[in-house]
Amino acid sequence: MEFYPSIERSDIQEIKKFQEQKLRELLVYLETHSPFYQKLFKENNINIADIQTLEDLQKIPTTTKNDIQENNDYFFCITPDKIVDYSTTSGTLGDPVTFGLSDNDLERLAYNEAISFACAGIQKGDVVQMITTIDKRFMAGLAYFLGLRKMGASVVRMGPGIPELQWDSIFRYRPKYLITVPSFLLKMIDYAEKHGVDYKNSSVYGAVCIGESIKNQDFTDNILSQKIKEKWNIKLFSTYASTEMSTAFTECEEQIGGHQHPELIITEILDDEGKPVKEGESGELTITTLGVEAIPLLRFKTGDIVKAHYEPCACGRNTMRLGPVIGRKQQMIKYKGTTLYPPAMSDILNDFNNILCYQIVIQSNEIGLDEIIIKISTDSDSETFVNEVRDHFRAKLRVSPKIEMVEFDVLSKTIFNPNSRKPITFIDLR
Repeated sequence: MEFYPSIERSDIQEIKKFQEQKLRELLVYLETHSPFYQKLFKENNINIADIQTLEDLQKIPTTTKNDIQENNDYFFCITPDKIVDYSTTSGTLGDPVTFGLSDNDLERLAYNEAISFACAGIQKGDVVQMITTIDKRFMAGLAYFLGLRKMGASVVRMGPGIPELQWDSIFRYRPKYLITVPSFLLKMIDYAEKHGVDYKNSSVYGAVCIGESIKNQDFTDNILSQKIKEKWNIKLFSTYASTEMSTAFTECEEQIGGHQHPELIITEILDDEGKPVKEGESGELTITTLGVEAIPLLRFKTGDIVKAHYEPCACGRNTMRLGPVIGRKQQMIKYKGTTLYPPAMSDILNDFNNILCYQIVIQSNEIGLDEIIIKISTDSDSETFVNEVRDHFRAKLRVSPKIEMVEFDVLSKTIFNPNSRKPITFIDLR
């Protein structure tokens, strides 16, 4: 199997022609098998024969998560007997959204992760420790396992949490790579230092980081990444994916953005009016999946604000690269005339070594304006420390949020909820 697909090294026009052929095949499939898109084409008088180029996608309305939530069953293009795995993702209206995968979808998922991990330098025979759940209808954990298996790597399925067991596995099985939420690496380092674990001489070369950003927009290390590397000099690779996409954008060794896989996904970056942004501008990532059987998506708005990079990469790939997610569109905060996203606030809080844990809470006040409450657990003198944090916010973001000190035992239980796949550091109550 080719883990370095030639299409990714083709020139831009070849990639475009390739994707346009795949798009035409997708449109025929949707018109034949998708009740939702059959209705959408009919209601909008869309003749799929008129959609020949990537630019022609503009003639088709976008799809949102709300559409999937309200019409979940109508997105399925296969009968229930052909579904071999059910996964769920969070919905906009409370209930989770169901995604089914066919046998071919699982093969595609494995291929996606295999070429993504190869992008980050993982090779056949490498040992990889998965510090992520593979159960609870979580697609990513299953995808990682399938991809590593397909490329011939050895997998240590540790699951999240319990630093002591993670270190036991590292010294027992000598993994070269970890797959983890990056903030958990700080917990592992803290445990190692307190218990005399010689972590700097472990087998670990690098970590594929999920769920949290580790880069600034110029691809320099953000605060979280810096804090990890100050203690433990390992390679950190960004990866970005979602259940809806069934596709990952993973950094190569050059570490200047996650590479698109043109055989698996078409991408658009759209402004608030749904028009493509100019090159170099940020907008909402909108995707069209290729090769998905059960629930293919056409012009699906992910809600993530990103910037695309198009110059060829020194690794030899000519594919578009995604920069770090700037923020979720629905999580945009208007606070005293300033537009904010949670990742910018997390960067500031990660700058303080004596913050044990934190949670950002957004709510509407009595006059309908956004209000920010930062809940912090610290081992520092509270009054002096609160002023220090507040000053740091003013200096970096020109705002001064409300700060509440909370006991570690209380706050940590809400952040590290056993029913959540990731730490809950942001809550939107609006």
